[in-house]
Amino acid sequence: MRLDLNLATRPYEDAGEFWTRWGATVSVLALFTLALVGWTVKGWLDAGRDRQAIGQLEAQIHERDTERAKAQAYLEMAANRSTRDQSQFLNALIQRKAFSWTRVFEDLERVVPNNLHVVSLRPEINEQGQVILEMKVVGPNRAPAVELVQRMETSKHFQSSQLVQENQSENGGVAATVAAVYVPDVPGSGK
Repeated sequence: MRLDLNLATRPYEDAGEFWTRWGATVSVLALFTLALVGWTVKGWLDAGRDRQAIGQLEAQIHERDTERAKAQAYLEMAANRSTRDQSQFLNALIQRKAFSWTRVFEDLERVVPNNLHVVSLRPEINEQGQVILEMKVVGPNRAPAVELVQRMETSKHFQSSQLVQENQSENGGVAATVAAVYVPDVPGSGK
């Protein structure tokens, strides 16, 4: 048996070494691809469960909205308007009575700088049921009023504090109006 080899036109290739090197690389890439496919399928299944949960929650929200609309329509009936108005009035009174001046003054004591005096304090309840405190303060210059606003921003009891207005007083001091949303402690929260 005669074997003709011409290495110039057909160079010698070691197929075993080629398949060993590239086979290992292809195997690792195949395992990585399978892991990615598995991760993608798991994510898709989890997203399906999430979509189902969202659908159930949206159905509950729609149910509650329907109940609320029915209750609102019932309260809007002419025979029930006086009861609705009376309950709203009583709820507003209860909310006003729940306002604790003592707690407000305790919380203000922690944030008002020493060289600033609170001249007046007026609480109001906005449409969202939040208590808005409007304070008129007097100080030797503008800095204590700005410091008050900064301290209120770091306090857990005051939100959205802002310096609404400031005026120069006759004696050279500054009279300012500061407004903030007051957040009282929740009863039973440990304080």
